[in-house]
Amino acid sequence: MAISNIRYGEGVTKEIGMDLQNLGAGRVCLMTDKNLSKLPPVNAVLNSLAKYGINFQMYDNVRVEPTDQSFLDAIQFAKKGEFDAYVAVGGGSVIDTCKAANLYAASPSSEFLDYVNAPIGKGKPVTVPLKPLIAVPTTSGTGSETTGVAIFDFKELKVKTGIASRAIKPTLGIIDPLHTLSMPERIVANSGFDVLCHALESYTALPYHKRSPCPSNPISRPAYQGSNPVSDVWALHALRIVAKYLKRAIRNPEDREARANMHLASAFAGIGFGNAGVHLCHGMSYPISGLVKTYKPKDYNVDHSLVPHGLSVVLTSPAVFAFTAEIHPERHLEAAEILGADIRTARIKDAGLILADTLRKFLFDLNVDDGLAAIGYSKADIPALVKGTLPQERVTKLSPRPQTEEDLSALFEASMKLY
Repeated sequence: MAISNIRYGEGVTKEIGMDLQNLGAGRVCLMTDKNLSKLPPVNAVLNSLAKYGINFQMYDNVRVEPTDQSFLDAIQFAKKGEFDAYVAVGGGSVIDTCKAANLYAASPSSEFLDYVNAPIGKGKPVTVPLKPLIAVPTTSGTGSETTGVAIFDFKELKVKTGIASRAIKPTLGIIDPLHTLSMPERIVANSGFDVLCHALESYTALPYHKRSPCPSNPISRPAYQGSNPVSDVWALHALRIVAKYLKRAIRNPEDREARANMHLASAFAGIGFGNAGVHLCHGMSYPISGLVKTYKPKDYNVDHSLVPHGLSVVLTSPAVFAFTAEIHPERHLEAAEILGADIRTARIKDAGLILADTLRKFLFDLNVDDGLAAIGYSKADIPALVKGTLPQERVTKLSPRPQTEEDLSALFEASMKLY
């Protein structure tokens, strides 16, 4: 199990300057995006850096839903700066970009594809020492402050992929619920859907002892190892928090209890899936994001078409869990019960349909777009969506039920309309 150090509490961001002092950091890289650079979370970090006399340079050019090119721009900045510590303030896009910048600045002679997941890149193990990275999440979704994963859009292939290695996990995640108060409604919803799917997918993933072959050396053991007794604890706890607090956090920005709990749930689910892994909802989400045409979501201030990551993941969830439930149906039924289903008279063989219906009702209550058709896809796009899913072996092979191209086509078709 690999987990970042975590510090939680309202206002803990003010300690970051002391942390950097304690690390002996002389040149710090502060990464964020253009929208956040004007908001309270970044201000809180800047105030702490000023108070403790930390010498830093700011990079605020991170792209929301990063691409290989946006990663390369940040890497260039990091190489030039010769930093001895990094601070990432933002959602998963910022934290992932900062992880990549830290990695390639520490390994300047590496080609970009050296560390990118196979089969798209070479998936080499990371053997160089990285600089300390402090992550300050401002959304309650990716759990990126706890994981060794950095995801980006590989433009040439129109597909999402990433880098996965325990070595790139942040040194410290500062989970300050005050930062969630500036999140607009749809960003709370979409980041919350990511937490929901992280928890569901890691709990229902192929069990760790069914993965094979065993790596010949521990350095080659993947970050994503299948469902396991430790990840299960985190995944289930995160799912219970989502069931209790997500709707409240979306509907009332002043509900500090709900927003604080979702911020924690994001980290809990991150610890779960950061070690167990995710499977089909995530594998299928990457082409849904990568092939976006004209969709622009409400509440996102961006100049490019974009399917937010949590939305791209959750839209296939009813179809996916109806499909996977024939393996470990009792886990699917348990998840449905946590999310509010009455399972007292349920038959175990109906577990998938019960969980799918529970998810549909959950999404309907939260005004989620009615399936892939509502975000611009049609049946004609299914072959391209399937083609974009096939290279995502890092996650799709963690599905408890193996899938053919025909299965994937059927899952995309079933996700065109939800209600």
